[in-house]
Amino acid sequence: MRVCTIPAHVPFLDTLAARWLDEQTDNLARGLILLPTRRAARALTGAFLRAGNGQPMLLPRITALGAIDEAPLALAGALDLPPAVAPAERLAVLARMILALPPNAGGVNGADRAWQLARELVSLMDEAERADCDLASRLPDAAEGEHAEHWQITLRFLEIVTRAWPGWLGEQGLMNPAARQAALLRAQALAWRETAPDEPVWAAGMTAGYPAVTELLRAVAQLPQGRVIFPALGLDIDEATWTGLQPGHWQSGLRDILQGLGVRRDEVSTWRAPSAVPGERSAALGRSLLPADALAAWRQPAAVDLGAVTRLTAADEQEEAVAIAMLLRDAIDGESALAALVTPDRALAGRVTAELLRWGVVADDSAGEPLAQSPPAVFLRLLAQAVAQQLAPVALLSVLKHPLAAAGMKPAACRAAARRLDLALRGPKPLAGLPGFRKATEREPVIRDAVERALAPMLRFSNVRLAPREMLLALIEAAEAMARTDEADGASRLWAHEEGEALATLLAEALDPLAHVPDQPPSVLPGLLDALLEGAVVRSRRALRGREERGEHPRVFIWGLLEARLQAVDLVVLGGLVEGVWPSATDPGPWMSREMRARVGLPSPEERVGQEAHDFLATACAAPRVVLSCPRRRDGAPAVQSRFLARLEAWLKGHGAALAADSAGTWAKQLDLPDAPRPVRCPVPRPTAAVRPRRLSVTEIETLLCDPYAIYARHVLRLRPLDPLEQATDYADYGELVHDALQDFFEAIGTDWPANAPELLSKAMDHALQAKLLRPALQEWWAPRLARIAEWVAIEEAERRAPARPVTLRTEVSGKWELDIEGPFLLTGRADRIEKRQDGTVTILDYKTGRVPTGRAVEDGDAPQLPIEAAMTEAGAFGADIAGAASELIYWRLTGGAEPGRAIPLLKSDPTVIAENVADARKKLIALLCRFSRTETAYRSQPHPGRRPRFPDYAHLARCAEWDVREDGE
Repeated sequence: MRVCTIPAHVPFLDTLAARWLDEQTDNLARGLILLPTRRAARALTGAFLRAGNGQPMLLPRITALGAIDEAPLALAGALDLPPAVAPAERLAVLARMILALPPNAGGVNGADRAWQLARELVSLMDEAERADCDLASRLPDAAEGEHAEHWQITLRFLEIVTRAWPGWLGEQGLMNPAARQAALLRAQALAWRETAPDEPVWAAGMTAGYPAVTELLRAVAQLPQGRVIFPALGLDIDEATWTGLQPGHWQSGLRDILQGLGVRRDEVSTWRAPSAVPGERSAALGRSLLPADALAAWRQPAAVDLGAVTRLTAADEQEEAVAIAMLLRDAIDGESALAALVTPDRALAGRVTAELLRWGVVADDSAGEPLAQSPPAVFLRLLAQAVAQQLAPVALLSVLKHPLAAAGMKPAACRAAARRLDLALRGPKPLAGLPGFRKATEREPVIRDAVERALAPMLRFSNVRLAPREMLLALIEAAEAMARTDEADGASRLWAHEEGEALATLLAEALDPLAHVPDQPPSVLPGLLDALLEGAVVRSRRALRGREERGEHPRVFIWGLLEARLQAVDLVVLGGLVEGVWPSATDPGPWMSREMRARVGLPSPEERVGQEAHDFLATACAAPRVVLSCPRRRDGAPAVQSRFLARLEAWLKGHGAALAADSAGTWAKQLDLPDAPRPVRCPVPRPTAAVRPRRLSVTEIETLLCDPYAIYARHVLRLRPLDPLEQATDYADYGELVHDALQDFFEAIGTDWPANAPELLSKAMDHALQAKLLRPALQEWWAPRLARIAEWVAIEEAERRAPARPVTLRTEVSGKWELDIEGPFLLTGRADRIEKRQDGTVTILDYKTGRVPTGRAVEDGDAPQLPIEAAMTEAGAFGADIAGAASELIYWRLTGGAEPGRAIPLLKSDPTVIAENVADARKKLIALLCRFSRTETAYRSQPHPGRRPRFPDYAHLARCAEWDVREDGE
């Protein structure tokens, strides 16, 4: 047996290359080196160049275990095996099988959900085949008695894996990829056992492996010129601890491989080499990660000099990304220094990539970016959503505002048309589909017709079930039409660059397999497209466009845990050291518990934690300078630091030491810090008298009292708040509906009170409700409320008219009151209802479906609407026929709830008190208008802390949330 190990603090690949050059002096190119990943295989080439001082040389074959299917060494074994089923075809056939199941056996509706379940089944099958687990024979005995009933339902679903799928593979003459990979490894092991090659064969860098990998390594170790080289084998762990290691320990994978090889640790030789990393670091890290049974070793004296290892503690993930980007940028100031971020957190990797761009540094990100987030994929996903939502405004505008959208026009013209369409579509959501879209866009015929032409391939199938393959073809056709400009066809724009090519390849590979999936409603297309794109990545060069003269920086890397294995740099940042991220959450999967997995023979979920622990230790020893990073908060919640980092700090604390804080945390806080804080003050605009408003409505008087800045923004700056897109039908619409119904009713009957008045009132409510064209659910919700309001109004109105009917009744009457406020000033208003009584006085009623001002607010002048309307009526502003002094001011609160309505008379219904209040309101009104007609009066925003506007439409412009002082006297 020729089994070796390279210590964690020694550069693995450089030592491996140097050893090969020392031993293979006759013919360097003669032989084979097997490595765990393609990234490690590429990095070994660089290690050979460094070991040979840059001299040209012929290298041996360097192959990754994962690529053995692409270039099998034992060709005869590969030719004897059936081909592997294509990934898309496997998912499509499994999805069809899931859709065919009855609901009591786990069947689902919708190809999108079935596709996701198919992915889970694929994971289960691949895991079982790597572990040599026969699911068909072991699954029935997986559950204990108390779980048997529920487990029988799961078993019926998993018959897809144990019966249906193996049968389909046999009929097609195909194999699962994982099964074929394992068979190739075994075929290679058999070939080497039968005929040993007359050249060196080295297998290096494996830290864990399923049975087929162990079998191959055993064959390599038995070859005359074979070597198996492990990274960071724990030779200093005592035998009792070594034997009892649990799956979550960083050495458990190596322990299992050694047992499979039949090799004892004392039979493993160590390859040593000079290193810039102190050996004490790997010893300290290894001791800190000892299992609980061996924690007594923590008390033993030990060297705690870790070298240049620091701790970065950021406030949140954004500050963490800024600090890491600054560390990487600072590290490459040297001429040859290499720097890398190692993290399993793709969100953190993306943030660091974006932050590095501020210095023009484009990092070599080994994982790429999710294909689903690339521009062409986002464009297709938005387009699918728009059609599935029947051209709803938000979804449609999302498509039109995408950079790829042109709809046959110049891109700039399409952007301008989309902005105009944005304004046209604001307000309540139009009717679904083409009819609503055409009606809502009547004033924008150019963009309307262009969109309709481009989306025609999809719109003609919008209401029928269709084969998913046909849906996808229609989506592609519509996307190309929507991406077409006046000068370029859509295909050349949509499928351009790396991301477009990758998307085109993925969709082309999915088209034929989708023929296996039965017809589906169009609503499943967005979810199905997301399912197709799930897990796909692309190495896009979008960040380089415009920087071609620089390209990716050759000395800055971002690696995932798999890509970082066996690598060595000058600075390494271990980012995202948070529980649930590194290590990841131990999820046993959707099918079985941990106990059931153990009973079936599947690997424990904790094995992944053990592998991630090995990655943590090996990566932390791979560079002279190491930064361990963990933010205090993540996703808005407190973050729990990784158990690896917590154990290291606890071990250091027990020996009177601690990790030094990295200065990059301070750098990040200061990077974008302004020179000095400049508090935002409340705005105090004082426009000239010439531009101050000379016309206001009665409702705006209350706004002028509580928020003068809103009047300034509306009338001086002439800003109007935009309605939101797909505006929800809210209580304001409900109030408008009630007002319309009561207006129609009282205009029809006037001062009379017919015998069928309750019936007429109910019909008026129904007519107003139908005229609103509301969605059915809202109609059903409001109809009984309106019926209760109609019943209450009929009773209340009959009682009010019993003593004496009004002489004149006017509803929704508009009025204008000309005042002399240092010049002509016009006050306008609209009264819900004014009645002229037989004694010449008037009654003013106001309908409220929401909040009603209190009587105290009316008396104090904080809610002056009705008193001002009374003053206007007395002055004849609403017409001479209803002019007169007010004897009643009444609110009708109409909710249609448990209390359908309530009459709320104001000012004790005393004409004398009302007259005094109206006179006081008139006086205060004139004083208020005079004050705001003068230039020295400022239009302050919300000057009274206790009085807030009901609708603060301009609070964001006044930056109310940012004030830190309130000034009085202005």
